[in-house]
Amino acid sequence: MKLYESSEDYLETILILTQRNGTVHAVDIAREMEFTKPSVSIAMHKLEDNGYIAIKKNGEIILTEEGYQIASAVYERHLVLTEALIAIGVSEEQAMIDACKVEHDISKETFDAIKKVLKK
Repeated sequence: MKLYESSEDYLETILILTQRNGTVHAVDIAREMEFTKPSVSIAMHKLEDNGYIAIKKNGEIILTEEGYQIASAVYERHLVLTEALIAIGVSEEQAMIDACKVEHDISKETFDAIKKVLKK
């Protein structure tokens, strides 16, 4: 199932916040993404219904194995694309912005080629 860009962004944010803070709640996601808590709450329930996250009784949000795989892939694309853009002279700030836009649409073939060039 192809996820919408916004769903991938939520999963990526949950991964990043989990790595940074250890635990994640909807309020943390809302703060990080600068969204309203009600918007995040609706999105979290959709992600839970589709099996990408689990929400504990205390409100803690955890990625399922499938959610983790998607989040990791998106985050890897973000990091690699940011590195590639910086390598060709784009400022770090702009590279991060542009990588976030491209990470959702880049083909596997192109992404693998970029990774290969960066390893040289």
